[in-house]
Amino acid sequence: PWLLVCVDELVRRYGHSCLWWFGPWLPILWLFHPEVVKPVLLESGWPQRQEFVLPVISGDGLLLSNGAKWVRHRRMLTPAFHFDILKPYVKIFNQSTDFMHAKWRRLVASGSTSLDTFEQVSLMTLDSLQKCVFSYNSNCQETPSDYIAAILELSSLVVRRQHRLLLHWDFLYHLTADGRRFRRTCDTVHRFTADVVQRRHQALDRLGREAWLKSKQGKTVDFIDILLLAKDEDGQDLSEEDIAAEADTFMFEGHDTTAIGLSWVLYNLACHPEYQKRYGCSNCSMPFSTMCIKESLRLHPPVMAVSRRCTEDIKLPDGHVLPKDTRNICLISIYGTHHNPAVWPEPQVYNPHRFDPENSKNQPPLAFMNCIGQNFAMAEMKVVLALTLLRFAVHLDESRPVRRKPELILRSENGLWLHLDPLGPSCESRPPHRAPRAIHSPLLREI
Repeated sequence: PWLLVCVDELVRRYGHSCLWWFGPWLPILWLFHPEVVKPVLLESGWPQRQEFVLPVISGDGLLLSNGAKWVRHRRMLTPAFHFDILKPYVKIFNQSTDFMHAKWRRLVASGSTSLDTFEQVSLMTLDSLQKCVFSYNSNCQETPSDYIAAILELSSLVVRRQHRLLLHWDFLYHLTADGRRFRRTCDTVHRFTADVVQRRHQALDRLGREAWLKSKQGKTVDFIDILLLAKDEDGQDLSEEDIAAEADTFMFEGHDTTAIGLSWVLYNLACHPEYQKRYGCSNCSMPFSTMCIKESLRLHPPVMAVSRRCTEDIKLPDGHVLPKDTRNICLISIYGTHHNPAVWPEPQVYNPHRFDPENSKNQPPLAFMNCIGQNFAMAEMKVVLALTLLRFAVHLDESRPVRRKPELILRSENGLWLHLDPLGPSCESRPPHRAPRAIHSPLLREI
């Protein structure tokens, strides 16, 4: 793809950063080295608003808010991704993965040995997210769901609009068939989220905080519950609109990034059977699993770039100063940083040992970038990958070549098709078709 080739060339030629002009009036500073990324992330102001995504979120979620509101929400949401909060979700990840694997076994038994892993894994991550965010079981891996269909359609519509310059103007877009479909699907998502938040908030008000917390004992606390209890430094709650916006953000941004991340890990391990073999029944450790996942996220980062606007003067390591001006856009190229040979030798090679604790201890912190939801995503990816490689061997489908396609996330143009070979039950503590419960494999003990 020309864009990725272009970024590779810019990184090779300039090393740290370069300036692009979008027309004669809009400068865009591309950053692809930890030394120049660090001052922008630490000292700059707020993310650039993503206008095409704005209507998808029912308010200003963390993805789209800026200034003091972004800082406040970022601080209030951080506890939602603490390891102690995520532990009960492991059972949910197990259940959703069990269901997906049962589908895979049926498909393989019927003769479908090659599957588009992204399509399958995307439904699984949506299934998990609805349970973790809303405590709602849509059974979307088996039966159609209006809400899930709306989430998937919104992603497709946003990407299609990006590629049609005339439709960047709202008044033109809303006259088209896509524009009308976009409004309808947004309404479907917003109604579902607002209804859940409102009913949960009414229950909290009716019972009172202590009684409501007591009613949650023994149950999994979901994302909505955590946001309802969140307070800022002044003791102020999030409004229902803010909670709905953050839930919409988590669903819209969280499902496909994790799904494509998992799909790329499986693809990379299919390309490198020597690493896949290390996932034996008893001799693979969770640190190696983490190494494989992180190296795949480095090589194929689901989100390729984030942007910041300059709200303060920013001094770069070479002495240049970015002047305070919210019109100035800094594009932090995650893909460029992850493929920078000055940071990662032989950046196009998949080598999990880069993330061996001994090898990575001297790497700059921002050599490998992730997001606020990284703990959630990593926990889910570890569970799904461990279970998958205990139950299946994955191989490339040579008849369907992979061609990277940058969109909202780094996809593959025609899907990520892999051959699946079911393994025997000896590597598991139970067969996958039984009633779902958390398995206790050595691979999962450290999650």
